[in-house]
Amino acid sequence: MYSSTLKGFVLAVVSSAFIGASFIIKKKGLRRAGVNGPRASVGGYGYLLEPLWWIGMITMIVGEIANFVAYIFAPAVLVTPLGALSIIVSAVLAHFLLKEKLQKMGMLGCLLCIVGSTVIVLHAPEEQSINSVEEIWALATQPAFLLYTASAVAIALVLILHGAPRYGQTNIMIYIGICSIIGSLTVMSIKAIGIAIKLTLEGTNQLEYFQTWIFGTVAVTCIITQLNYLNMALDTFNTAVVSPIYYALFTSFTILASAIMFKDYSGQSASSIASELCGFITVLSGTAILHSTREPDSPIITDLYTPLSPRVSWYIGGNGELWKQKDDDGSPPSFITILRQDYFK
Repeated sequence: MYSSTLKGFVLAVVSSAFIGASFIIKKKGLRRAGVNGPRASVGGYGYLLEPLWWIGMITMIVGEIANFVAYIFAPAVLVTPLGALSIIVSAVLAHFLLKEKLQKMGMLGCLLCIVGSTVIVLHAPEEQSINSVEEIWALATQPAFLLYTASAVAIALVLILHGAPRYGQTNIMIYIGICSIIGSLTVMSIKAIGIAIKLTLEGTNQLEYFQTWIFGTVAVTCIITQLNYLNMALDTFNTAVVSPIYYALFTSFTILASAIMFKDYSGQSASSIASELCGFITVLSGTAILHSTREPDSPIITDLYTPLSPRVSWYIGGNGELWKQKDDDGSPPSFITILRQDYFK
């Protein structure tokens, strides 16, 4: 048991490092692609032709593979919170490579996320022993989890069809909410596939069961949806904020889904459950601090002649009279010469 859990822990740490780095590499690729065509945030797909984006994608795939294997050896409530390490990696790299400055309070927010995750890990429940995909299917079709799945899909559809077109560019929670809600279903299906592969390699073929292929289809669909809206979030908002908020919501929804489907907390003591709740509150507090220290994103300039802010310029008319006028009040007459105010100092 402990050997298996240790493997899951190590793989989760490696996964977080790769995924954290992939956020930065992918965003640099998105920025390059946005120079030559429509940005991903407005529905463009030019990033698919950008090599740097694909490097980031490969980095993320390596991290997700490590994460996938980690779910085979350890419960979701242990593996998922370790994603907090990706916050530190992405925040530090964004500070140096993307020039997205991380404030001191932002560092405190990162620290709180790590502390909260540590508390969750220390009080995580033990993994259940599952011997076939049919057992997982029985867990996935219980009324409580079917209700959760239906609610998650309904909320995601509302956000995709109504929220994203109207508020996606201004509200960071829209894109990340879609990724996090769908992500919880991704983890459940991936865990089922991982267990099926493990059992197959041990000699019990699980590929002959239709349930295995249903879990695979759900996983692929959810992953594609996640990647699409995660790209939009990264291209629209500050990476140092996207990463922790995505982590906090994704972790919360995943642990909730796992608790409903696998009954992770069955038999746990009240003190352990209370400690995990305190860990969640600590993580969410760190996320709130990071959000409050976010620097405003630079506006996208589509007109080279549009000033970033109102300026006062001085003009000399044909009769030599001096007067002032704000640039944003309108274009000055073509016959005047513009002189900056500091020219006369």
